[in-house]
Amino acid sequence: MSEAEIVRLRWWHIERLLQIEVELFDSEAWTAAMFWSELAAGNYYRLAVDGADILGYAGLAVNGEEAWVNNIAVRGAAQRRGIGSALLTDLIGEARRRGATRVALEVAVDNAPAQRMYDAFGFEGVAVRRGYYQPSNTDALVMLKDLTDE
Repeated sequence: MSEAEIVRLRWWHIERLLQIEVELFDSEAWTAAMFWSELAAGNYYRLAVDGADILGYAGLAVNGEEAWVNNIAVRGAAQRRGIGSALLTDLIGEARRRGATRVALEVAVDNAPAQRMYDAFGFEGVAVRRGYYQPSNTDALVMLKDLTDE
């Protein structure tokens, strides 16, 4: 991933990253207001950029010892280049810095490439949330990584 740099997500990036949301998630895409709310809550958000081009983004919320990956997305044309892994590595590092002992996330049950990446990072499936993603009614696999094992 030598061409991308991980930087802080700022409010002025939101409109541009919505293009990635729609590309990847269509009717289940987050809105600008949802990202504004995440930033206002003080959650940790990062972009993967190549110059002025946004390749992907990821967000993390930490509450005590538990951290949640709120989202992670990489533009279709930039996938399979290590960008998702770089973003996830950054989020896990921040979770540790904030004192979290575990990181959780939800991933669509039909998103095998993402699940393989999470598996490679030591996440394990622990539950299924039926009909979690709307309006598609797709189930979500809840995955957990224990940070005390490392």
